[in-house]
Amino acid sequence: MHPRRHIYFGLMLFIFIEFCFSQTWQSNLVKYNDGLRLQYTADSTGNRIPDFSFAGYKNGTVPIPYINVVDSVSPVSGDNTMNIQNAINRVAALPLDANGFRGALLLKAGKYNVSGTLLLNASGIVLRGVGEGSDSISNTIIYATGDSLTQPTVLVAGGGKSGSNSSAWSGSLTTNVNITTDTIFVGENSFQVANVSQFAVGDNIIIVHPKTMEWLRAVNFGDVPNDTGAASYWASVTIPILYNRFITGISGDTITIDAPVYNNLVRSLSQSYIYKTNRSGILTNIGIENLRVDIINPYNQLPTVNGDELHHAQDAIWLGKIEDAWVRHCTTLHFVQSGFKTSIATRVTIDSCTAIDPISIITGERRYNFNTYIASQLILFSNCYARYARHAFVSNGTTTVSGIVFYNCISEGSYNATEGHRLWSQGMLYDNFKDINTKVSLSNFVLGLYNRGNYGSGHGWAAVHSVAWNCNVGISQIIIQKPPTAQNYAIGCVGVVSGDGPFNHPEGYIEGSNVAGLEPLSLYKAQLYERMNPPQILKHEVNSGWNLISIPNDMPQENIQKIIQKAYSSPYSYEANLYKRCDSLKRGIGYWLKFNQNDELEFIGWINDKDTLELTEGWNLFGSVSTNIHVENIRTIPEDLIDSKIFAFHTNYQIADTLFPGEGYWIKMKSSGKLVLK
Repeated sequence: MHPRRHIYFGLMLFIFIEFCFSQTWQSNLVKYNDGLRLQYTADSTGNRIPDFSFAGYKNGTVPIPYINVVDSVSPVSGDNTMNIQNAINRVAALPLDANGFRGALLLKAGKYNVSGTLLLNASGIVLRGVGEGSDSISNTIIYATGDSLTQPTVLVAGGGKSGSNSSAWSGSLTTNVNITTDTIFVGENSFQVANVSQFAVGDNIIIVHPKTMEWLRAVNFGDVPNDTGAASYWASVTIPILYNRFITGISGDTITIDAPVYNNLVRSLSQSYIYKTNRSGILTNIGIENLRVDIINPYNQLPTVNGDELHHAQDAIWLGKIEDAWVRHCTTLHFVQSGFKTSIATRVTIDSCTAIDPISIITGERRYNFNTYIASQLILFSNCYARYARHAFVSNGTTTVSGIVFYNCISEGSYNATEGHRLWSQGMLYDNFKDINTKVSLSNFVLGLYNRGNYGSGHGWAAVHSVAWNCNVGISQIIIQKPPTAQNYAIGCVGVVSGDGPFNHPEGYIEGSNVAGLEPLSLYKAQLYERMNPPQILKHEVNSGWNLISIPNDMPQENIQKIIQKAYSSPYSYEANLYKRCDSLKRGIGYWLKFNQNDELEFIGWINDKDTLELTEGWNLFGSVSTNIHVENIRTIPEDLIDSKIFAFHTNYQIADTLFPGEGYWIKMKSSGKLVLK
């Protein structure tokens, strides 16, 4: 049937109309202002939600690059430790190119028995397999055969996994220079110093907030029960607050850095200072892609029982003394402690990775599937999956861990909480995190930003200035508590959300629990968009009467509603051979909308120049993107699914040779598939 007849019958016969509704709301603490900029509200002491968008490879400023293969290796019979290591060493001997890369080493399909530890110990190398699945015919499987005494970690990437809070970034090229700003508030990225002469734009500096008795008193010695004063646990351990940063600007005695601080640095409590680090042992531009690390399970024990841990590796992949690195599309399994672990690591992305089925007894220091250890900063975990963890997505470092983002991650079958774990970890964001099929009882919790009191050696306040945003734990519990001098937040989360933790402390900031429609849907994505893709205005003219329109960019609902309010009718979409009356509009969908006069619409949002749409067999009404696209450049997955011309509507039907922002279009598909607009 011609699309004109679809319209006539669909709009006239209301028996065929379905309805689609959506309601949105914004947090009181982070919301879009009229200029489509995120507006933050601080409390009376200056605590506010910080910007988390600096996490990940190169602070999120560029996509992870694809590096060309320069060498390859195939599995050999017996032990492949030296087979792979020798190939890594060959690539390490190549020169760095202008972008800081030597090239990619391809591990061809097969099973590589490895009894030792593989060292990816030179900058500019990407270790790439052909797939992360379990079939060695078409995937790359590193099979770790060593036991925990000879092979505690399967693959170490970077300058090494050794180090401590006191040794992290300890080498200095300058003297220590005091910060003179009275308070650098959480989320700020500039401050004054006593003497700027030793520093220049581009310098790598370390900000140090020493542990002092005044600061310990302010945080009540971590609120560890019956443990205060000079002899307390927190007073006895090395817990400075450190930030690894680059100078991006100098004006007078004011220094601006590339990413914010995630704690209030109060001069009266601790005299903070900076120095230029010598970057000793730090490696960069290292990637691991498309492979599987499977660790021997000699007794075929199930991950759901207290399993043997003396005869297989502790950790699968450890990124240590490393910056601007990534792991993507990798699977790890049968480890004791961690599938993915970071330490003395900054600006690392771990994307679309899986850490499952650890084999260990179910107790402390085990089953931290995704683990940020000491001096892990600005680490992004996105689209990751954990199974049978104790602490699936965790900060197991202390005061040197900050700026950690867990975006769109899932924990299944957990035995304990995903959480900040010990000693003042700062600036953790759990964004669209889900916990499913948990083994944790309903009387306990599965996500926690709280005080751990005397758990462990005296973990105390385990997370501060940290956020659970739009998380979903079903009917399980989320615990959010307020630390002294700081705050924690739960906004738009599904579950039983409260401050009722194992140790009695004030409730943190909780807003909009079990209320759908939080906007922005992702805090991390919204913050990254604002920094990298400033909002723009696209204009589109409409005629008096019916028009086919679409949302060409990423717009908040408030601005979408302004479009609808200009119309004389509700919007109508077309799905499954039915018209649906809607109260909102979504990107990628075409809508009929009626206006009582000629008008100009303003689409105020973030540019989106490509999209992949799921379409069904038959006629579909779809939307455009933010740039013009010639129809010859449109393709489908699978190929050759288009069964018609593409039709636009401007008072009458016209065959479209170009798609324009803001317009909606008809297309007929031979079968269901994807329409790729780019």
